[in-house]
Amino acid sequence: MVSNDDGVYSDGIRSLGRALQTVGKVVIVAPDQERSAASHSLTLHRPLRANKIKPGIYAVDGTPTDCITLGVHEILERRPDILV
Repeated sequence: MVSNDDGVYSDGIRSLGRALQTVGKVVIVAPDQERSAASHSLTLHRPLRANKIKPGIYAVDGTPTDCITLGVHEILERRPDILV
């Protein structure tokens, strides 16, 4: 699983995802927009939404921590072997 704080549409996360595909199956779960300086924040007072952009790529309307939590507990079928 790959995540960041620059957002699902950043060039860096797409490049990293492509590079890691040589190692195994990659699922990107990242914020729907840039969320720098909010990496450890949690969204507590509203529901989170995860939108499937295309197979293996999800945009979450929350913080990077929200993305990891949703990815591990709701989006992926099993726990990831590695989180980048």
